[in-house]
Amino acid sequence: MSGPDRSWLDGSWTVVTAEAFLNRVSYALFLVSIAFVSFIAGGLIILNQSFPYGYLNDAYRAGLALFEQKTQYPHPYATNLWARARTDAAGVTVYDPAKAHNGLTLYTSGHEQTAYLISMDGTVVHQWHLPFSAVWDETAAVKEPRPDPYVFIENAHVFPNGDLLAAYIGLGDTPWGYGLVKMNRDSEVIWKYLAQVHHDFDVAEDGKIYVLTHEIRTNVIEEAAHLEPPRVDDFVAVLSPDGEELKRVSVLDAFAKSDYLRLLSTVTWYTKGDYLHTNAVQFIDREMAEVLPFASEGQILISCRDIGVIAVLDLETEKIVWALRGSWLGQHDPDVLPNGNILLFDNFGHYGPGGLSRVIEFDPQTQEIVWSYAGDETHFFESKLRSNQERLPNGNTLITESDGGRILEVTPDHEIVWEFVNPVRGGEDGEFIPVVSWGKRIDPDSLAFDVPGS
Repeated sequence: MSGPDRSWLDGSWTVVTAEAFLNRVSYALFLVSIAFVSFIAGGLIILNQSFPYGYLNDAYRAGLALFEQKTQYPHPYATNLWARARTDAAGVTVYDPAKAHNGLTLYTSGHEQTAYLISMDGTVVHQWHLPFSAVWDETAAVKEPRPDPYVFIENAHVFPNGDLLAAYIGLGDTPWGYGLVKMNRDSEVIWKYLAQVHHDFDVAEDGKIYVLTHEIRTNVIEEAAHLEPPRVDDFVAVLSPDGEELKRVSVLDAFAKSDYLRLLSTVTWYTKGDYLHTNAVQFIDREMAEVLPFASEGQILISCRDIGVIAVLDLETEKIVWALRGSWLGQHDPDVLPNGNILLFDNFGHYGPGGLSRVIEFDPQTQEIVWSYAGDETHFFESKLRSNQERLPNGNTLITESDGGRILEVTPDHEIVWEFVNPVRGGEDGEFIPVVSWGKRIDPDSLAFDVPGS
């Protein structure tokens, strides 16, 4: 046996024999080999997506979502419920009574869970305030909702008697849909549907409610296997007037079973499993069906932002029966007009000075754009998220520019005849403005409850 070596360990000399040294070297090489084999095996598992790839992938994505929640949302101002205020303007800044379509305006604000009804001069004539923390219970799909400053009423609908439907979402959650609540004019709960409702809903003449929900699904869809689970899948749910779920149809399954499957072949890099991001739903009534040769009464017009598609969903066959990808990018809120054209908020489709966004009216059969509104060198117009528009009876268009925290009414000739800027500010120096969402012009004569000044 060869003579001993000496090494320094824990402050004292220790005698190490050559045999012991070789044993340690062998053990170290063994550990390196195990690590190398594990690395190669892990690479093969990922490339072949073989067992236990699914479990590892799910754990990684869940951990990433939790990390993003803890690091990207340290306070409400870091969420997309607030944006940098562009100006010091507040309240109604433009109003031409002779050219505007006079009435009341319903909107929600990112700073609190409140829906506001304002007059043309910006006076709040009524409001509904109901925090989600007062609504949540153990039956909710969301088991650990975010604190109230991170929860937002994304869409609201007022009934003639003053009842209000409100769709809640939570920032920093995946999925982020929190539920649909019907409250009376005193903000007291009538009923609640605590599935993961998000973005949009529509109320038909018979009182049924058509609403978007989503959930995480882990099934593999053979026709679209590249949209690997876990996915955030969207559904169109049909509710009774009392909030009871009557039917629910998967939007992704409807595409997979249709002739428009190829539209799923391209998805954006940032989806993180939210491959379609369905953000609008409109019930097609008899009048709309008469001007849309590709649709029938009772079908649903939807918008899928992340594949740039608007489509018609048949709830009976549970298939997509018509779909169109156009010149828009990141679109929201397609509305069927009486002339058969579609009005749409195109969040990223404007190229030139004045901001990224535009509102377009186009013929869905020819894709010809017959009218548009966008910003210019003196009038900035841009909203990367949310936003909507409404064609008013006098031909003007009411536009909600969410990121700008404002609602504006423009004439066909692009003149701004009414503008409202959210008067709320936040941050140490008041540099942030809360987003506004789903501004709607309300005819005071359609309301059967007392509204001051109407």
